[in-house]
Amino acid sequence: MTAFKAYDIRGKLDTEITPKFAYTLGRAYADVFQPQTIAVGADVRLSSNSLKTALIHGLNDGGVDVLDLGLAGTEEVYFAALALQVEGGIEITASHNPLDYNGMKLVGKQARPIGKDTGLTQLEAYMQNGGFLLPSRQGECQKYDIVPQYIAHLMGYLKTKLKPLKIVTNPGHGAAGHIVDALEAAFMAHNLPIELIKIQHHPDGHFPMGIPNPMLVENRVATREAVLEHHADFGVAWDGDFDRCFFFDEQGQFIEGYYMVGLLAQAFLQQAPQQKIVHDPRLIWNTLDIIEQHQGIAVASQSGHAYIKQVMRQENAIYGGEMSAHHYFRDFGYCDSGMIPWLLMMNLLSTQQLPLSALTQTMQQRFPCSGEINFTVKDSQSTILALKQHFADQVLELDDTDGLGFDFGAWRFNIRASNTEPLLRLNIETRTEQQPHPIEYYIQLLTDLIELHG
Repeated sequence: MTAFKAYDIRGKLDTEITPKFAYTLGRAYADVFQPQTIAVGADVRLSSNSLKTALIHGLNDGGVDVLDLGLAGTEEVYFAALALQVEGGIEITASHNPLDYNGMKLVGKQARPIGKDTGLTQLEAYMQNGGFLLPSRQGECQKYDIVPQYIAHLMGYLKTKLKPLKIVTNPGHGAAGHIVDALEAAFMAHNLPIELIKIQHHPDGHFPMGIPNPMLVENRVATREAVLEHHADFGVAWDGDFDRCFFFDEQGQFIEGYYMVGLLAQAFLQQAPQQKIVHDPRLIWNTLDIIEQHQGIAVASQSGHAYIKQVMRQENAIYGGEMSAHHYFRDFGYCDSGMIPWLLMMNLLSTQQLPLSALTQTMQQRFPCSGEINFTVKDSQSTILALKQHFADQVLELDDTDGLGFDFGAWRFNIRASNTEPLLRLNIETRTEQQPHPIEYYIQLLTDLIELHG
């Protein structure tokens, strides 16, 4: 079953992901994990509701009661699993994948991730073998509105007196709109001086402005223009299931997720020194520098939400961040959230008395980066091996935490195969103090080599 990835399920509709597949997954989840009750939600994709219906049918036939959250982001399912003390949750989503894709993200008790090493492989094998158990009872399904409880939780992250802020929000016609509306109502109820400029707000599974994925340059234009037009303090945009958020400063400039990890790590360590911060290995120098400056402890983890969460739980880390714009919080059951970061940003801008551009300027100047560059190649592993051979006499250190990281002192890059798509992902960074070539030089160098060997 090719839809089973490293830490979730994703595949093409009608071939890999079908209502039959969703039903069978529900039966398998019931038998393998034997929960009494789980929470289920779905994003705005046109196929998501039918898949959710089939999944719930499978869970009910397996004797599992289901709380149907309706239209929901992934983190609402996480929160339900935590707050309602049910035995798990499943979100129907393909996140930022193409329109002809869909999938599922699964968690168990206390929103513990179900990845390849923690249940997905077992589920896949069970589905292939068939022969489901006969349950003692038929499960039931009831609608459940988790939003009021979730908003109450989110408002707890606003821990300072807020200054007047104007913020552009862009869900990209995805699932985040209803939470933005609910937060706006809460701001008004608490007399908070927050003004929201909402664009591409209404959920629409046709995605008229394209799949919501602000990591793509072309998907940043609308948010940038709205920030400039309305003289906003910052802009925030989400992916389809809003477990990732992306920031734009008051000048409309996109802030790479890498620098947001550093900024949030700094914010946590200023309040709680000596804490552990988990980070991915793709771009690291700025993060390590920030953590060292603020007496924190850096812990590296393989990329991917299941891996980050596992390491955070093991280390009791206060915060974890990936340059892909996933941010994880101990106070949120070690789960990732696309809502918590922009609330923390309100705190930061209110206490620092500086614009967002000033908060990231030094980081960007000291540690320039390429952002993530994707390549389609015939064979990812052979291409990575060719790069390893090419740089064998130049590299100072190799790191295999995730893909391969090549450290040359003044510059480094990480190259890895995507866990969910047929892509090779490249990230490059430099140390300005060691006078490297401009970042564009290394981008061209690696592009030429990958195209030669790919």
